[in-house]
Amino acid sequence: MERRKFLKGAAIAGTGAALAAPAIAQGGKTLTIVSTWGRDFPGLGTSAQRLAERITELSQGELRTEYFAAGERVGAFDSFDEVASGNSQAYVAADYYWGGKHPAFNYFTSVPFGMTTPEWNAWIKFAGGQELWDEVAGEYGLKSLPCGATGAQAGGWFNKEILSPEDLNGLKMRIPGLAGAVMSKLGVSTVSLPGGQIYENLVSGAIEATEWVGPYNDYFMKFYEAAKYYYTAGMHEPGGGLAFGMNKSWWESLSDYEKAVITAACNEEHAAQPEEASALNGQYLKRLVDEHGVQVRQFNEEVWDAMGEAAAEVFEETRDHSPLAAKVNDAFQSSLLEIGGWRAIAEIEYSNQRNRILGIG
Repeated sequence: MERRKFLKGAAIAGTGAALAAPAIAQGGKTLTIVSTWGRDFPGLGTSAQRLAERITELSQGELRTEYFAAGERVGAFDSFDEVASGNSQAYVAADYYWGGKHPAFNYFTSVPFGMTTPEWNAWIKFAGGQELWDEVAGEYGLKSLPCGATGAQAGGWFNKEILSPEDLNGLKMRIPGLAGAVMSKLGVSTVSLPGGQIYENLVSGAIEATEWVGPYNDYFMKFYEAAKYYYTAGMHEPGGGLAFGMNKSWWESLSDYEKAVITAACNEEHAAQPEEASALNGQYLKRLVDEHGVQVRQFNEEVWDAMGEAAAEVFEETRDHSPLAAKVNDAFQSSLLEIGGWRAIAEIEYSNQRNRILGIG
């Protein structure tokens, strides 16, 4: 995949004050990054690699990054412990993978019927989300920053049509996070697999359905070889972001300049990844249909309603886990009402009317 070339010498954004870049260090520091994505994995993997390169570039070599894709240093789901222990300095991952350690981690990737990417960005940056993330991650010796986002994800790949909630009962599906708990309430047998293991499980029949990301990312996974029904909008990941999770002690040892460089590189990639997906999703959806006979479907309202009822139960169970889980859930839901409320009567209403007039969708 051809990687996007960023302009060198870009201004470091969001630091609050101009920080002079030091001369290229003779020694410098090595930043070892592990990832939950495969090497050269289109979309998610290439984004993580791009971020690693950008940190070195922006720091003028003061921070030299060593990037390890999933399985090259540790397994995908071992990234958390690798960084919390200090063996590596950072990971690139979806923090909902760590929901088994604390359910509040889910809110810093995406939750069912939750925030879209622009809404989540607003919450993290300007409505207290980052402070809550710091609180949750800090309990495990970590400091996390947003470093990527997928936008609204597709509902997933199924080997049969889903015409009613009953069609989900007994289905074996790869779907992580709180969305997995929602689907379990509807009778789905859920598993959480790293990206590199999904295809083989789908082809073998070990699972009968899976969600991943969207047409651009999904095209290269070749899920169409085992499941022809591709559902577009889904409740499970309306947006949210990916995490650059760092060992907290290591982060606190950095200079203000080094912290600013890492923050700027993360901000840059956090914007670039969803823009790339938005530019390519329509193109790759057409290729899935035209080249591979994929049948595009949408969940009907009966299915949506059943998922909504199940999600309400999951949120209550999440709140019951601990005071911190309740605190994060309640803050998230409150901000969703405020931020989403404005978008509903402004941007979304505009988009609906524009699409109606232009015949889009």
